[in-house]
Amino acid sequence: MRCLLCPHGCTIAPGRAGFCRTRLNVEGKLFLTTYGQCSSIQLDPIEKKPLFHFYPGSQILSLGSLGCNLACRFCQNWRISQSSSPTRYLSPEEAAKRASSAPGNIGVAFTYNEPLIWYEYLLDAASCVRNAGLKNVLVTNGEINEGPLRELLPLVDAMNVDVKSMDEEFYHSLSTGALAPVLRTVEIAHQSGCHLEITNLLIPGSNDRPDQIQRLIDWVADLDPRIPLHFSRYRPEFQMTAPPTPAEKLIGARNMALEKLKYVYIGNIHIPGAVDTYCPACGKPVIERTGYSIAAIHLDGRKCAHCSGRVDIIS
Repeated sequence: MRCLLCPHGCTIAPGRAGFCRTRLNVEGKLFLTTYGQCSSIQLDPIEKKPLFHFYPGSQILSLGSLGCNLACRFCQNWRISQSSSPTRYLSPEEAAKRASSAPGNIGVAFTYNEPLIWYEYLLDAASCVRNAGLKNVLVTNGEINEGPLRELLPLVDAMNVDVKSMDEEFYHSLSTGALAPVLRTVEIAHQSGCHLEITNLLIPGSNDRPDQIQRLIDWVADLDPRIPLHFSRYRPEFQMTAPPTPAEKLIGARNMALEKLKYVYIGNIHIPGAVDTYCPACGKPVIERTGYSIAAIHLDGRKCAHCSGRVDIIS
């Protein structure tokens, strides 16, 4: 059997699973072994995804499972993506019911491990969530084939896509994946009207040279300079032992990006002002944050309360 979900295109022998360890050949049929199996069920701030321009200050029910179709040596969630952990079953209907019953919850985020390899469950659960009048969010590496992506996108309201580097060699050597499908996923999602934000984990000595950072900035700017970009601090995890990303490297990357992009943030480290949203017109803060919490909002609808300039916020 050949799996057509992601660019790996695994050929799977009877009784064996593909690269992601979740798609099993059972008597000539591909079977999702993790359907409905949740390793994590938690109510999170939407900012934790991170999504800073999608219903800021709201809560979202976050579901994770097991496995991944990448094998990043620096994975921050390797205990569920590259290993096995206890799970509990949550049907699509139960997921929607649980999301609906949580006070102030806007929907469901499929996150923590790679949600795209949960594809059949995603389709079913996202349909139930949408029918309940709630939102669907994906936090993803973007490694998916175009056909399955286009089938899923009508059910997805917002995505944060992890663009790890603009170098194919980085993806090949450190993630066992490919860059081109990720860029295509971002472009198709943006064209579809799905709300989109991008995260880049800056790893010292691997993807943090100024030219590497500039290539990412230029690509995002060419696509849409109003797409929020999050630079995230790396910490040693799983198989990587490089030291944590210095604050000055993250600040430098943000300053570079602000020359071309409207909204740029720094995550996984406390840097004053680096998680605040600023009006592109007057430069004043319109959303002030403390960690994942909203400290103050200076908006009149989707306009800056200071100058009435346009601010790209969905709320």
